Amino acid sequence: MTQHDSHARTALVVVAHHRTDSLTANTARRAAARLEAAGYRIDLLDLHAEGFDPRMTTSDQPDWGNRDKAYSDEAHAHMRRILDSDVVVAVFPVYWQSVPAILKGWIDRVWNYGFAYGRSKPRLAGKRMLWLGLAGAAADDPIVEGMRTVLETHLSEGIAYYCGFSHSSVGLLTDAEERPQRVDPEGNLLIGQAVAGAEREAQYADFDRRAREFVEKFVAEGLVAA
Repeated sequence: MTQHDSHARTALVVVAHHRTDSLTANTARRAAARLEAAGYRIDLLDLHAEGFDPRMTTSDQPDWGNRDKAYSDEAHAHMRRILDSDVVVAVFPVYWQSVPAILKGWIDRVWNYGFAYGRSKPRLAGKRMLWLGLAGAAADDPIVEGMRTVLETHLSEGIAYYCGFSHSSVGLLTDAEERPQRVDPEGNLLIGQAVAGAEREAQYADFDRRAREFVEKFVAEGLVAA
């Protein structure tokens, strides 16, 4: 965690990828750096590196008759990190037009009944959320618009707003693979030739620019809301 003055806002940056050298992890680090430059103290949560277990347990199973159930120590520690944050930024590869299992399991176990929902006064009220999803689909693939709609509905409406967040947005980052991908009208996946050299560098630069714009817009919207 990077230390700033005691009045600094905190951004919990959640990484959901098994490789630290992945484009997802790199995007998360860059997002964290931009948030830090904007005055946020950074709490970087790498779910794989920290060994988070996404599988539901008896200890963390919701008890609909007891919203004050004491969940596991692991879940409680993650709940505290969310409570201590002003914004949460999740960075993940898009799998099947959704989030990876480890991120879904984190939400299942930690964003639990009595903590993230189930109270007339939400404990997470006023916090803001940014979901940065990396997709292999090409930007001009017709599937992208539907993917964006699915993610917005699932992540913003179905999760963040349900849990009391005041703002949630999804930044869909297409062209995350070095070999362009698109689906033809018959439903066949077409994978093009790998992009290399100067063309690949330009693709990385454009990808980083789009990611930066999502983060900067998120930060700017937070200043307006404040």
